[in-house]
Amino acid sequence: MLYYLFEYLEKQYQLTGATVFQFISFRAALAVIVSLLISMIFGKHIINYLRSQQIGETVRDLGLDGQKEKQGTPTMGGIIIIIATLIPVLLFAKLDNVYVLLLIVTTVWMGAIGFLDDYIKKFKNDKEGLKGKFKVLGQVGLGVIVGTVLYFNENVTIKEQVPVQIQTAMVSNDNTMLLLHNPVTKEFYPEAKSTKTTIPFLKNNEFDYADVLTFFNEDWGKYAWIIFIPIVIFIITAVSNGANLTDGIDGLAAGTSVISVIVLGLFTWLSGNIIFSDYLNIMYIPRIGEMTIFVGAFVGALIGFLWYNTFPAQVFMGDTGSLTIGGIIAVIAIAVRKELLIPILCGVFLAENLSVVLQVSYFKYTKKKYGEGKRVFLMSPLHHHYQKKGMHESKIVNRFWIVAIMLAVLTMVTLKLR
Repeated sequence: MLYYLFEYLEKQYQLTGATVFQFISFRAALAVIVSLLISMIFGKHIINYLRSQQIGETVRDLGLDGQKEKQGTPTMGGIIIIIATLIPVLLFAKLDNVYVLLLIVTTVWMGAIGFLDDYIKKFKNDKEGLKGKFKVLGQVGLGVIVGTVLYFNENVTIKEQVPVQIQTAMVSNDNTMLLLHNPVTKEFYPEAKSTKTTIPFLKNNEFDYADVLTFFNEDWGKYAWIIFIPIVIFIITAVSNGANLTDGIDGLAAGTSVISVIVLGLFTWLSGNIIFSDYLNIMYIPRIGEMTIFVGAFVGALIGFLWYNTFPAQVFMGDTGSLTIGGIIAVIAIAVRKELLIPILCGVFLAENLSVVLQVSYFKYTKKKYGEGKRVFLMSPLHHHYQKKGMHESKIVNRFWIVAIMLAVLTMVTLKLR
């Protein structure tokens, strides 16, 4: 909203300094600061309200150290993250930008699913919360919306770089003119619809989902949405569930998410800048840079929430926060065409997901074959395995953060390592 106000003031009254609002970096910095202040200042009031309404965590006895102390800690704190993210976005972002609108819808949609889950747990005395099939249905619904918009919306385009053979002239030793070719110079094609994405570590690192169909028939490329939308659904479901499973000990989900989101913010800014995308030889995506404002607000909200969520936690995010975080990360990665980097960038989420899948699958297999179920880990998700081994949760969180930082650096290295 403020963007449009200052744009109007600049045009009508030539207000000095109003042009600074045209810069994405300036508005992103403001979004970080405002969201951080909102989550830290108003977050305390929200926590007190949750405590006064006795919206506290009900802890199941899993035999873990420090578990009983968490009983009654306010939950549903993901509301803090959602509010602290959306307010700066509404203030500083261009609200007619398709990517910003998509992220706002994602935040509200996934926040509503998580809120409903937490509400059922707390107020309906149902420890299971929202049935799993309804959660998945909600995630699939969001995936359909995101996939459809990214595929069919005319404002979702890319500009590809192509080498241009430029002839230049120079004088030889015998004073004759020689024509030389410069293969390094590049130019951009006009904006075009595309289902291309980025494959890490490969020299020609672009893959088109449409190629899956055109391999069989050249005319089938127009039906690429049949491939693209299901992939979007899978990614959103997987990442949101991964974030949900990671939210098991103080500061783990929020801390690892901050690291991943900062990297994605760097990608959105670079991919939306024609100069840097050309220099780094990465895909230029018009209008994607505006998403950096949302990322900035999201980072500030997560850091502010961590102020109260680090050990010993004063508030838990609940599914209201964890499902929202996972959905936002997935949509940002898909929009910036870096979804194939998710297994690296969100490696902690992946490990937590796989630990549960392996644990359940192996237990069922051994029970069916030997009559007694066996386990791969002492307990799943993975962070509980280390708790069972006697490691303090603060140490587990710090080490998972270190791993997340290493994976983030590796993800950034893919910009040039091919």
